[in-house]
Amino acid sequence: MDTNVILLLLLVPLLGSLINIFFGKKLGSSAGIIATLAVLISFIVTVIAFVQVNNSGTPIQADLFDWINVSKFKISFGFLLDQLSLLWLLFVTGIGTLIHWYSTSYMKGDENYGKFFAYLNFFIFFMIVLVTGSNLLITFIGWEGVGLCSYLLIGFWHKNQSYNDAAKKAFIMNRIGDLGFLIGVFILAFLFQSLDYMTIKEALLSGTNHQINTWIGCAALALFIGAVGKSAQIPLYTWLPDAMAGPTPVSALIHAATMVTAGIFLITRLNFVFDLAPQVQNIIAIVGAFTALFAASIGLVQNDIKKVLAYSTVSQLGLMFMAIGFGAYEIAVFHVVTHAFFKACLFLGSGSVIHAMGGEQDMRKMGGLQPFMKITYITFLLATLAISGFPFFSGFFSKDEILMTAFHNNMALYVIGSLASIMTAFYMFRLLFLTFKNSFRGTQEQKNHLHESPSAMTTPLVILAALSVVGGVISLPGNSWLNEYLKPIIVNTATAQHHELGTIEYTLMGIATLGFIIGLGLAYSKYLKNNEIPQEDEQIVGFHKVLYNKYYIDEIYMKVIVKPIYSLATFFRDITEVALSETIFGLGKIADGLSLQGKKAQNGNIGLYLFAFVFGICLILYYLFIAR
Repeated sequence: MDTNVILLLLLVPLLGSLINIFFGKKLGSSAGIIATLAVLISFIVTVIAFVQVNNSGTPIQADLFDWINVSKFKISFGFLLDQLSLLWLLFVTGIGTLIHWYSTSYMKGDENYGKFFAYLNFFIFFMIVLVTGSNLLITFIGWEGVGLCSYLLIGFWHKNQSYNDAAKKAFIMNRIGDLGFLIGVFILAFLFQSLDYMTIKEALLSGTNHQINTWIGCAALALFIGAVGKSAQIPLYTWLPDAMAGPTPVSALIHAATMVTAGIFLITRLNFVFDLAPQVQNIIAIVGAFTALFAASIGLVQNDIKKVLAYSTVSQLGLMFMAIGFGAYEIAVFHVVTHAFFKACLFLGSGSVIHAMGGEQDMRKMGGLQPFMKITYITFLLATLAISGFPFFSGFFSKDEILMTAFHNNMALYVIGSLASIMTAFYMFRLLFLTFKNSFRGTQEQKNHLHESPSAMTTPLVILAALSVVGGVISLPGNSWLNEYLKPIIVNTATAQHHELGTIEYTLMGIATLGFIIGLGLAYSKYLKNNEIPQEDEQIVGFHKVLYNKYYIDEIYMKVIVKPIYSLATFFRDITEVALSETIFGLGKIADGLSLQGKKAQNGNIGLYLFAFVFGICLILYYLFIAR
């Protein structure tokens, strides 16, 4: 029975993908319905499994067959549905269903409609594999699979070369992180003769492996590098903003619920490994905090509606990593869940705006959309309040927990996280005011076509907006259902942050609320009260220009890394390869020349052959009897 549950969960999205790959063009609009139903079935199966595991407390595990069995090293092709994987599956398949539903309208009329849904289903399939794998090798299959699907989806509109470049950039930068993942896998395989999560966990908890803590630290650092690539942290974050080249539902799927959360999932799954590497945890916290601030500062001045949300995602992921660095895995997971709600709503809301604007993404050419798009506006406002930390919305609780954890562990990182949160409130309300408030700044033709999106697009927005408001109830301060639920997964509960409400906690909540008010107030004064419009690109100067050009990180990477590699490759191609080729061909020419001279002796003259025969015998006899 357990095996059937897991197979149904996995294979339905795969089947939906295959149907659309082979028959998508013939199915027409039915392709979207089939794909949406496939993910919906996986969501229903997940809910059933969640209830079963929550009631019994016993994970569902199925080893389908022995995959690798060499000496003492054994890996089964197995899947595990425990508290962590089921929690992840709930929002992966749940939000995935809403995004599929939304896409049935958003992608209507696209020439590759069926192919798009085939790729979306394929993406969900690999994400399920990643989350449910019972060992690191199965997880790696899903890890690479979502990387492949992100390449296909980001470059979906492949007739635009810049979109192809963005897809290749995402693929290559993820491969850098994936090398770290593989190195970590090899180290753990060498240490434990296994890659099974439960086997490694039991070996570490038995206390017999303290002498290998140095290698554990190396493995943790390597796995963190893999997480940095997939979850877009400094220095491997630049692919994520460029991933906006894909259709907006793809942006929502990648940024909200699936691929970028894989790094958080991996570290939380291996919390028993990272707890033995406190130096690596410190690195994780520092990298996360600086990524949060760095990305938030860039988001302050971006004018592309999707780029603002992209840098917001990078920033929020940084806060999650900061929490993980402090050992507060439950809090990081809490923010993953709430972020999935409001970020999916924001991206799908931006897609609704872009749909109404005929493809326009520049906020400088928007404005005044509220009367025309009331549902989109209300849902966007609620999600903006949630991500900005408005009191009692979901983001308020999860972000507040992260900042409380930082306050109790590292004051400098608390200040950095608080600054990033203030910036979040500012750039999100900047986006809201520039898009929906004041007067319309687009063309008359665009104004004539302004309209609310179809119900297939607005209904998922309403559901996600509602979750953005109430999603925080899963982990209220002092009464956290989530912390209790994840207790079987988190090994070192001593490092977990369970903040009871006291004077300090109420003060920190007040400070967080004050930060929200500051960010909102600045955005209100600048963009609503004074009706300021961001400058045109050529008018931007000073530090504003540095921020607008994203600190020139892409240009630095191009100059310091890409161009030297190109130059080295050119040198090898034009000099080294040519020299080697000439050397090899030269030896061939020598052999060819000698063979030409040898062929002249093959003239059919028997006397010459007898002379050569006798001369050769004489040389042999001379060597045998005289020269020796």
